[in-house]
Amino acid sequence: MTGTTENRPEQLKELQTAFAAHIRDPEHHPAPDGIEDRRMNIYRELFFNNICSLLSSNFPVLHSLYDDSAWRRLVRDFYSKHRSHTPLFTEVAKEFLQYLQEERKMQPDDPAFLQELAHYEWVELALSLDERDTDSIPTDRAGDLLSGIPVLSPLAWPLSYRFPVHRIRPDEQPAAPPADPTHILVYRNREHSVKFMQLNDVSRHLLELMQATNDLTGLELLQSLADSIGHPNPEKLITAGRELLGEWNRKDIVLGTRR
Repeated sequence: MTGTTENRPEQLKELQTAFAAHIRDPEHHPAPDGIEDRRMNIYRELFFNNICSLLSSNFPVLHSLYDDSAWRRLVRDFYSKHRSHTPLFTEVAKEFLQYLQEERKMQPDDPAFLQELAHYEWVELALSLDERDTDSIPTDRAGDLLSGIPVLSPLAWPLSYRFPVHRIRPDEQPAAPPADPTHILVYRNREHSVKFMQLNDVSRHLLELMQATNDLTGLELLQSLADSIGHPNPEKLITAGRELLGEWNRKDIVLGTRR
């Protein structure tokens, strides 16, 4: 009796491992002995459908590009092969993105922009869940953005993609990337709404300067920008730059000036 009791934890572990392996990949892992298939099917369907539904809501555009059977094959491949390292449902989308970027072998029905579109859609979720509070950052929201040092929100993420990911939909799927990359700013405002903005070369360079330095006034940033791009009329750029900084301030991309 003692030997039987001591073996129970190991037997339970083996049962749990076999159960989980079958739930993940029933095609290649048989169900544990002694469990009615009707009961096992409840678990198979429940777990997989929950993941399928969650990823469909996290990646709605990507989901719309696949028919139902192709989408379920994609999710099943992720579900059976990827080993997630989080117990949180809110982190499953990040795990799916990691699977697409690092583990999945491209299939014939996968679009060329698969990874970029998935990343673009994940960013919206990531920003909506980001726990940082911009109100706790000491700034003067009404400060002069040229004479003061503008403070860029940590919830403003400039992104660059080969494909125009913000335009992709079922009836607009580019087979190859265009000549010029797409630059997008994704940000969360004080109302906790996630917004998107396409950037031109000037606004992208200005954001890069603001990220690289934290001790330049708005005027110094714009003067540096004019020098770096060789603008023929720096005063005109500074005037336009003042307006752009003001717009970013109203949209909570720039939180104000440093106190």
